[in-house]
Amino acid sequence: MALLAGSAGAQEAAAPIVDKGDVAWMLTSTLLVLLMTVPGLALFYGGLVRSKNVLSVLMQVLAVFSLIVLLWVAYGYTLAFGGGGAFIGTFDKLFLSGVTKETLSATFTAGVSLPEYVFVAFQSTFAGITGALIVGAFAERIKFRAVLLFSVLWFTFAYLPIAHMVWYGPDGWLFAKGAIDFAGGTVVHINAGVAGLVGAYLVGRRIGYGREALKPHNVTFTMIGASLLWVGWFGFNAGSNLEATAGAALAFLNTLLATAAAALAWSLVEAVVKGKPSMLGGASGVVAGLVAITPACGTVGPLGAIAIGGTAGALCVWGVTGLKRLLRADDALDVFGVHGLGGIIGALLTGVFTAPSLGGTGAADFSIAHQLGVQALSVGVTVVWSAVVSVIAFLVVRAVVGLRVAEDSEREGLDITSHGESAYES
Repeated sequence: MALLAGSAGAQEAAAPIVDKGDVAWMLTSTLLVLLMTVPGLALFYGGLVRSKNVLSVLMQVLAVFSLIVLLWVAYGYTLAFGGGGAFIGTFDKLFLSGVTKETLSATFTAGVSLPEYVFVAFQSTFAGITGALIVGAFAERIKFRAVLLFSVLWFTFAYLPIAHMVWYGPDGWLFAKGAIDFAGGTVVHINAGVAGLVGAYLVGRRIGYGREALKPHNVTFTMIGASLLWVGWFGFNAGSNLEATAGAALAFLNTLLATAAAALAWSLVEAVVKGKPSMLGGASGVVAGLVAITPACGTVGPLGAIAIGGTAGALCVWGVTGLKRLLRADDALDVFGVHGLGGIIGALLTGVFTAPSLGGTGAADFSIAHQLGVQALSVGVTVVWSAVVSVIAFLVVRAVVGLRVAEDSEREGLDITSHGESAYES
């Protein structure tokens, strides 16, 4: 089920209801998504890099999120949700033109609305965290200004069209096809995962990759970050219901269960394959479960959520090991192996477990085969579109400002050479 477009014109002829409980829940959800990013994602990524690069990753997450939130208000909201055709919106709400305290956004219930400012704020955090997710793939060797320029291009030409196609109600092309993406499996995770993989290829491998151990410098940071992601994700998923109703409760429960299943599944696979379950693996399993349940959280039942989480937790272990070796890319923080692969698993299994026969909320005539085809279409379109835009964007960035720091700067660390400070006193 897609998020509905913000539009006063979409309301019922009768005066719409604006429930204070819904408004309070959505403002809280917006804060929770912010928590996911700063500090959640920042700490998760910061712990995974070497100590000489931790501040650079924290800064990239902070700066990219901040930049995209501003771009969202400038032109992102109108191109994603401000009217338009099947593939992109219009400029009618450029710089939030016409958006006031009185204008409203639709919810999933006819006649029930939210203040449009609430919807604008909530969706801005989705856009911001999507851009921030990408930076983990090419961490420890990219120029800071290259990250910012790429983020502008990718947000404009990849995120906004996919968001419009998937979430702009019946007018969005993929929504009209019947694609189910309740909270962002395609729009956020597959989209970002593919962009990260392209970046890993085009920026190139880190010095010493494959020849020396490039170990996380602080797994404790990573665990704290994963925990904050889990807490914040309830706003991401349950908030996507847009109302404080039983639909939000279902998404909330599913997010809890799928993540727990994924954490244990990842740890079990590690215990069998490596002999010991690692803290890093457990934290990665948490993120894999969160990613996989995102598109399905509002339409599958609790047992379906457990199945999706467990499957993603087990398969994403391969995503960051076997698949990573096959792809031969230095995806530094496994953006594709977790977010890309986890998003694909979740999007496809949404088409299975939404079936009422498996506890889902689909219609009585729900066809698993048909829905799987639709889900596969949405995955394929997202993969191709994000890949093409990302290649072009990185090539433009390379031509304009360059992609990679100098070798001496990379060896010394980006904290000092890019930002003039160090996380730890020697």
